[in-house]
Amino acid sequence: MILLLLLLIALCSLASRVSRLPLPLLQVALGAVANLLGLNAELDPATFMLLFIPPLLFSDAYMMPVREFRELRTIIFALAGGLVLFTTVGGGYLIRLLAGPMPLAAAFALAAVLSPTDAVAVSSITRGRPMPGRLMHVLSGEALLNDASGLVCFNFAVTAAMTGRFSPAQAGLSFLYMAGCGLLIGGLFGAGLALIERWLLRHRAEDAGAFVILAALLPFAAYLVADGVGASGILAAVGAGLMMQQGRIVGMVRAETRLRAGSVWEILTSTFNGMVFLLLGLQVPALVHRGALLNAAMGTAPWHLPLIILGVTGTLILLRLVWILISLAITLVSTTIRHRAIALPSPRLVAAMAVAGVRGAVTLAAVLSLAAGFPQRDLLVTVAAGVIVCSLVIASIGLPWLLSGTVSATLDPVQAEVEHARIMILRAASRKLEEELRASAAHGGSEEDRKEVITRILADIQSRIQQQMLTASSGDGDLEEEERRNAQKAVRQRRLELALWLRVLRVEREELAKMTKSLEINNEAERRLTNELDRFETVLLGMAESLPAAPARVEPNDAAA
Repeated sequence: MILLLLLLIALCSLASRVSRLPLPLLQVALGAVANLLGLNAELDPATFMLLFIPPLLFSDAYMMPVREFRELRTIIFALAGGLVLFTTVGGGYLIRLLAGPMPLAAAFALAAVLSPTDAVAVSSITRGRPMPGRLMHVLSGEALLNDASGLVCFNFAVTAAMTGRFSPAQAGLSFLYMAGCGLLIGGLFGAGLALIERWLLRHRAEDAGAFVILAALLPFAAYLVADGVGASGILAAVGAGLMMQQGRIVGMVRAETRLRAGSVWEILTSTFNGMVFLLLGLQVPALVHRGALLNAAMGTAPWHLPLIILGVTGTLILLRLVWILISLAITLVSTTIRHRAIALPSPRLVAAMAVAGVRGAVTLAAVLSLAAGFPQRDLLVTVAAGVIVCSLVIASIGLPWLLSGTVSATLDPVQAEVEHARIMILRAASRKLEEELRASAAHGGSEEDRKEVITRILADIQSRIQQQMLTASSGDGDLEEEERRNAQKAVRQRRLELALWLRVLRVEREELAKMTKSLEINNEAERRLTNELDRFETVLLGMAESLPAAPARVEPNDAAA
């Protein structure tokens, strides 16, 4: 089963890149087809939550930009907390009207389980398409935090439906305990791993492979411990990811360890994301069959249940839009009172934020965890699964259309910061080398070799600074004409140099292959040398990517580059 699912993940990824169709939809569709062809997978909610949710949220938290999170914390908390309550209460009453006779607590439970959003699905849908950075940061931050608030509301709605009792004060205290304790446990786990890594570095005993394994187990450990004490395992995984991010920023691990961990996590997250949507697709035929049985049992028309699903999906989008407009109105009034300017988003961006509330893995796992005796369980499970699929389809169609023209494909504020920072760190390196050169000059002839090496490195850095200044200016007249010509010449020379180095690498690889085939060297020697060549080629390609675009007038030798 696992091998087949991994194969389907690889096929979906290739099909998405070729067809440009949203990856989550392809995975759901292929999972449904695989189920019809005989591939069955029983989905245990508790196991599903443990295996897939912690690493995905840990990865999202690790990649979350802290600066943007702090800047947007007001709207993120408004969506992650206020919108969840607004959706649970307002959606509960509206769902009861749409779904016919249903206990109010059951309607609240359905609305609560549908309140968490899935930023992973949104990022997959918008992959390769320009998207406003602030919008993506808001959606990511909201998805990181609203799982806990949504599940707290869901648990209390389930308790109310089964026992008939509900206490708002107890619900509030429970949420504070679950959220606070969960984040604390996750932060302690992340800090503990960072201390272990620091101790190993101090004693020269660090092992990159062992650290990667420990980091991969970290979100599962934080989730299990937090869940065991009644806290939010989801927020524990988030807290661990945020703490590990701080460790990465202050450089508590070696470069080799960071490279290996990044490669492993890239593979793990893409695999787990694919598993989530494939498993959802595998449940679709059974859910459709269950919906048909429900229609037959209720004696309603075949289109009755699909209309309920569409109505609930539209209700969620409408409630989200209303809450966003209320939040913007409050923000506008607040900034006006404080005499501050505010840039309000365009109507298309507001609509995109409303449509981007895609439901995903947490909703599916939570609704499947309902006990068999829960009122209207089959209806709730069917509607929740239908809303997940509908929200995916609507976002896949609506988001690209709403976001088209809202951001330039060539305008990347992060890239602008990268170019600015690259110039600054190169200038810092240049200043340090100039100091070294002056110190060597003071020692006279005994430092001639050192001076020659420093001069060569300094010339290379100065050339790279010119290249980066040309990239940052983008032809807007910030550079003098003579300086621009010098920078363009440096770029052409660098481009030609890199092209020649890549040709040399190709010759070296061919010679290495000949020696291996002739048994002149063994495979272990071939692997070590191939690894060295791969690392050098990675450096060369990274340098090539940092070069500005080729100038309009190129010399014949530039064609090779």
